[in-house]
Amino acid sequence: MGPLNRLVGALREASHCVALTGAGISAEVGIPTFRGSGGLWERHRPEELATPEAFWRDPEKVWRWYAWRQELVFSRGPGPAHTYLARLEEAGYVKAVITQNVDGLHILAGSRNVVELHGSIRRVRCTRCGHREELAGPVREVPPRCARCGGLLRPDVVWFGEELPRDALSRALEETEKSDLFLVIGTSGAVYPAAALPALAARRGAVVVEINPEETPITRIASMVFRAPAGEVLRAVYEELS
Repeated sequence: MGPLNRLVGALREASHCVALTGAGISAEVGIPTFRGSGGLWERHRPEELATPEAFWRDPEKVWRWYAWRQELVFSRGPGPAHTYLARLEEAGYVKAVITQNVDGLHILAGSRNVVELHGSIRRVRCTRCGHREELAGPVREVPPRCARCGGLLRPDVVWFGEELPRDALSRALEETEKSDLFLVIGTSGAVYPAAALPALAARRGAVVVEINPEETPITRIASMVFRAPAGEVLRAVYEELS
């Protein structure tokens, strides 16, 4: 039995399949990753742009970078990997998607049970009153202000040095602990606590499957490994299941 047939069989047998996705899944639609060759941190230092200290030191500089990223994100739609994960959820094979990405593409693709561990660049949060707001497009005023209280708005994402939202982390842990099949798609396995989820799933008896063109720390615990683009693999899986 080939790897693809093994994965198709595992999906048919699984009672609770969960997918963990990282930047690689969105790189397939032209959104740069942070790490690796050509990654965003190759050109920018995290402490200058993605920390609370950087924001309060120079909110306009931080927001200029995030406005550029929003322009990029809002100009892209879901790729095949996002689309086929959503279809697999609709067909009952995938129960949840836990993502490290902040681009909102899983939700746009139609996935319903999505845990956004690191927040969303499509949302802003007021630093004074805490009000959250979904954006229809990139911010125009830099830095933007809260319409309710006039406070500074910030991207509703998790910066370096900040804890993950408790509700998101709790949901991610709950889904991981229930899983008997755990798909790890396009993530470097370098950012914690998300990177610990595959090992937790494996310890609880889940079959771990890695879909990533490159080797990662997750590879050593994976029962199946696909060195191919996520969209290509998930399309083939969906078509076999259909």
